[in-house]
Amino acid sequence: MQVSVEKTSELSRKMTVSVPEDVIQEKMAARLKSLAREVKIDGFRPGKVPQHVVKKMYGERVRGEIAGDLIQSTYYEALKDHDLKPVSYPHILPLDEAEGFKYTAEFEVYPEISLEGLGQIQVARPTASVQDVDIEDMVEKLRVQKKSWAVVERAAQEHDRITIGFSGVCEGENFTNGKVDSYPVEIGAKQMIPGFEESLLGLKAGDNKTFELSFPEVYGNEKLAGKVAEFNVDVISVEEGALPAIDDEFIKAYGVEGSVDAFREDIRANLAGELEQALRGKLKNAVLKALYEKIQITVPNALVDLEVENMMKPYIETAKRQKVKLDDLKLPRDEFEEQARRRIALGLILGEIIDKNNIRLDDDKVRSTIEDMARSYERPQEVIDWYYSDKSRLNDVRQMVLENQAVDWIVAQAKVTDEAISFTDAMSKQA
Repeated sequence: MQVSVEKTSELSRKMTVSVPEDVIQEKMAARLKSLAREVKIDGFRPGKVPQHVVKKMYGERVRGEIAGDLIQSTYYEALKDHDLKPVSYPHILPLDEAEGFKYTAEFEVYPEISLEGLGQIQVARPTASVQDVDIEDMVEKLRVQKKSWAVVERAAQEHDRITIGFSGVCEGENFTNGKVDSYPVEIGAKQMIPGFEESLLGLKAGDNKTFELSFPEVYGNEKLAGKVAEFNVDVISVEEGALPAIDDEFIKAYGVEGSVDAFREDIRANLAGELEQALRGKLKNAVLKALYEKIQITVPNALVDLEVENMMKPYIETAKRQKVKLDDLKLPRDEFEEQARRRIALGLILGEIIDKNNIRLDDDKVRSTIEDMARSYERPQEVIDWYYSDKSRLNDVRQMVLENQAVDWIVAQAKVTDEAISFTDAMSKQA
């Protein structure tokens, strides 16, 4: 077997493999001899068919089978001999040869990753603590969750709940499937498109109003995105909200026994736990951002295409459920591609760090991570068992923990400075 490898781009390779004719003939002779014992041909007794007859009738087919077998065996042998690591299945093209067998295999390889300068990475580690004002803010949010509503005989104001029936038309087409009945809208909650809730201010039960609004440029339904629609609204009722008092009944509703002070301490403990996770997440994001900027690698296109497909799947599945034609689903591939390249690059870099520094998965951390996730559920043990009963679910957690261990290792090597931020900023989903 002869092998030559051509570098067609930074990561693309074209490998040419040649197998001599004598190897082909040796394999064909063995295959035809075996076949002669099995085939039935008129005029010959079973097992007595001459080789030349078998070759004439089955030679071309057998040679094709041998060519396929040779591709399978020689391809992986050639990769091993030349220390090549493809990222995906190759494009294989058999070549016409008078004698012997030759084919080309085109594929991308994994990039070489240099971790030089890893210790020079600078990372700002966010720090924060739970303050009394944060606890009071949470108490108010819990009160809002228990808000009661009472019908009022007046025009709707900010923060009122107004129940309406409405229909919407865009470019002459009704997009609400007729009329939506008894739909509650809390004015100021920003549940509807911009301008809708404000258009309800001043209305009272029995009123009717027609108004036009523009849908946002970025909207779940592509047919409506950026377009002007006309809404017709009938007001059914207006309700005023009332917040509950912070008393024993209110506290018990959240599973706390004891005084108001005990309730606030319980909130403090829960917020502290959430804060710890949020700070850990922000530190991880900061590390990954610095890592992505410091370690520059070329990402294989085959991996990018696969990742883009995976990222698009949820949107495609949602479109199918909503019976939206896939041709009308305009997904911004450029944005997906940018995210995909970053994800893959970081995955490859972290994998190199884990491999080069012999970072091994800590099973105790896997267990504690699952226990932390289960703690917020009513039956934690059932959640723990749910993860450990399925290899796929467990592997997702294992991968996350191993990645976190790699991040911890990077933090230990990096130049880290603490940066104090507020509880609100720490809990913000933005990095």
